[in-house]
Amino acid sequence: MLDPKLDVLAIAAHPDDAELGCGGTLAKMAAMGRKVGILDLTRGELGTRGSIDKRAIEADNASKILGLSVRVNVGLPDGFLTNSAEHKLAVVTMLRRFKPELVLLNAPKDRHPDHGNGSVLASEACFLSGLSKIQTYHEGVSQGAWRPAKVWHYLQDLLLMPSCVVDISGHYDQKIAAIRAFDSQFYNPESEEPMTYISSLDFIHFVEARAREMGHLVGCTFGEGFIQERPLKVDDPMMLL
Repeated sequence: MLDPKLDVLAIAAHPDDAELGCGGTLAKMAAMGRKVGILDLTRGELGTRGSIDKRAIEADNASKILGLSVRVNVGLPDGFLTNSAEHKLAVVTMLRRFKPELVLLNAPKDRHPDHGNGSVLASEACFLSGLSKIQTYHEGVSQGAWRPAKVWHYLQDLLLMPSCVVDISGHYDQKIAAIRAFDSQFYNPESEEPMTYISSLDFIHFVEARAREMGHLVGCTFGEGFIQERPLKVDDPMMLL
């Protein structure tokens, strides 16, 4: 079976990062008929709660809720993402495999070091993927160069000023359902595992508050903010109205 060519690929340091940062946007794009996917860099194996196997099941459930065309885990080491040739080439291989037009990355700076580190290595991989003299292979077949047209960063824990906001008002419930699919990680009153920063009810309230704050910036109920790596080219300013 051929891999789908994606319109949008969210790259995430951990399973659940994309759901938190851009889940509403992914659901909205999928509902519009776009081919959408997630590339998880690690399995989240250092997480206090849950397990690798449980996180994999949760990620699969969340993918179905969002309507993803594909989700792949690279299997890089949780907590030790580095801007190394090995890690960047692993991402380059995936970029050339799925050929996304728009790539959504972790926040450039955030509370968890993997978020910023993953953001840098994936951003550089997006550029390197377009260099034809870098050789990569998938299933023994040489890959051609591919560079995404646009690279954006979704917001996470830290409050960073977005350069654009996507209206997710019609897909906020999907976003929350996808987040709650990771029931080992987030608020679950029946869980007997240790409490963590993200497992409290307050954190779920924060997710809603952030979405409302982003929506408020652009005059809608719920939004997701993004930082664009390059300025947006505009041919007709009236098309932005």
